[in-house]
Order: sequence, then C-alpha cells, then structure tokens
Amino acid sequence: MIGNSVDGGTAAHRALRWRHLPEQPRAAVLVLHGGEEHSLARPGRLNLPLLRMHGFLRSLDRDATDAGIALGTVRYRHRGWNDTRADAALDAFTALDELTKALGPVPTVLIGHSMGGRAALRAGGHPAVTGLIALAPWCPPEDPCEQLADRDVLLLHGDRDTVTPPADTRAFAARSRAAGARVCGYTVTGSGHAMLQRIPDWHRATTRLTTALLGLHPLPAETASALALPPASREALTLPLPRQPRSAPTLPTNA
Repeated sequence: MIGNSVDGGTAAHRALRWRHLPEQPRAAVLVLHGGEEHSLARPGRLNLPLLRMHGFLRSLDRDATDAGIALGTVRYRHRGWNDTRADAALDAFTALDELTKALGPVPTVLIGHSMGGRAALRAGGHPAVTGLIALAPWCPPEDPCEQLADRDVLLLHGDRDTVTPPADTRAFAARSRAAGARVCGYTVTGSGHAMLQRIPDWHRATTRLTTALLGLHPLPAETASALALPPASREALTLPLPRQPRSAPTLPTNA
C-alpha cells in the first residue's frame, strides 16, 4: 500500500496519517516533524519541517515496510508548541490512540526531530510506545522524564547545533536514566540542527536503530552496551555516531 495515504481518527482532527499500512502489521513507527516555539497557525501545504523528514520516511519505506511495519506521521493542528498547551504532544497522544484503535497493541517506535522530538519524549509514556528516537530534540530543563521509565530512548544530536543545545539533551538524558529509562546518546560530529551535514548517516542510523528497537535485528554493540550501563553512567550519553555503511541488516519478511 505504499503511496496510498490512509487517515485514522475523528473528523475534527485526524492526527494520524498512514504512509504505509500492511494488512497485518507486526509493529508501527510514527514520525514527528519539527515546528515553532509559538504559533497557533495551521501547518501549510509547504511544510519545510515535514519535508525535512521525507528522507527518513523514504529510508524506512525501503528497509522496513517489507517486514510488516506500519509507517505513519503525526499531523499537527498548530505550527507551535505554545507553552503549557503543548499542542504537538497532545497531537502525538491522539495519533497514538488512533493507532492503537486501528492496529491493536503492536509495539510502536516514535521518531521526532526538534519540536517533534520534544513531543515524542512527552508522549513516550503512552502504552503503545516501546521505544523512541529523538533527533536534535528540544529538551527544556522543566520537561518531565518519568514517563520514559522502562522505555528505550535513543538521542542523536549534532555538535554544531545552535538551535536546540546539545547540553540540554545530555542533561535530559541523564535525568531520564535516573528515572528508569534506558538511554543512549549519540553525538553527530560536524552536523547542525537541520541535519544537512552527514545526511546519509542520520537516515541510515535512524532506520537501523528503529528496526533494532522493534526486534527485527540486534542493536549495534555500542548501543546495547550503553543501554545496559548503570543509571548514573555518563558514558552512555556521548557516543560518537560512526559512519553508517550502505548495506542494511537483513530483515525478516512479513509472513
């Protein structure tokens, strides 16, 4: 069904848009794009933050859909987070509720960039979520992390990011580990917030980590080791992201 978009949810606001929906999905992935700090405007047809995620969606299409993974995006009502309204997080929760209603209790991984990373981290406590990947996430110090207990949380942040500070992400990661999350943090050396440098590494690493979180192949050795470190360990938060090979792990096909 690749190429056919199927929406789920209510007529008022359908927060979930399917990109690929197998007949009997074994798992699901939801992608959340970035946005603005303050804006009640509706996302327009030319949505640059969503366009930025198309490379990740294409990589997931290519490497995961044959394995029976449903792939969707979260549709926001507003461009902004909007302080305590946390609109993007509310839309993420709504999309997860719609996913659960449509598919039942399948393991689900969230992938979010910037504001979408903040929304993914906030919604990570939803019962459907087993793990998440946050790309250059927006991690204010006041954000909660207790909801991530018993979740696998992988954080990728460029060391040249001047929009969302990498230090904030490391601080959030440390608090999350102390709260019971299994956290691994990668530094993408030489890359900034828009992920325009080392684009293939961002795409390939995210796809491989996602399919590994869903149990389709083992996690990279350094990721598995980092997740198993004691909560107070700082070694797990600053792993350099290695160059990613072109060849992907062989995934099981959907029987």
